[in-house]
Amino acid sequence: MYKSILIPVDLAEADLAKPAIDAAVGLADISGGSIRLAYVRSLVPVTYMEFVPAGFDSEQQDDAEAKLAAIAAKIPLPEERVSAKVLIGSVHGEILAEADAHGADLIVIGSHEPGMLAYVIGSNASAIVRRAKCSVLVVR
Repeated sequence: MYKSILIPVDLAEADLAKPAIDAAVGLADISGGSIRLAYVRSLVPVTYMEFVPAGFDSEQQDDAEAKLAAIAAKIPLPEERVSAKVLIGSVHGEILAEADAHGADLIVIGSHEPGMLAYVIGSNASAIVRRAKCSVLVVR
């Protein structure tokens, strides 16, 4: 079955990831696989860097790591089978790169009903589904 499952988590909408985490835990439990949570922070444009306080980037990184670790701590699997990583960049690009780097054989992603903006520019979930080299399970 699946040995390495990657779950993208948007910390701004962490509840959206709950059904995806539950589905991934069920699959990992059956197969003895591991789960990796991934959150992608956006880059602060260089033109705004003069307006942010010193240490802003590291504070944001630390905050994201703490929030993701709190979510990971609630996953009902042995600690050694759960990991978390905070990435920086475009969501779908970083998730796909992490899936390759981590050797994920499944990406489980939460999704909600798309709004008009998603129809115009596309959603991260749909970009991941289209470009992933491994299986993708979209959980609504």
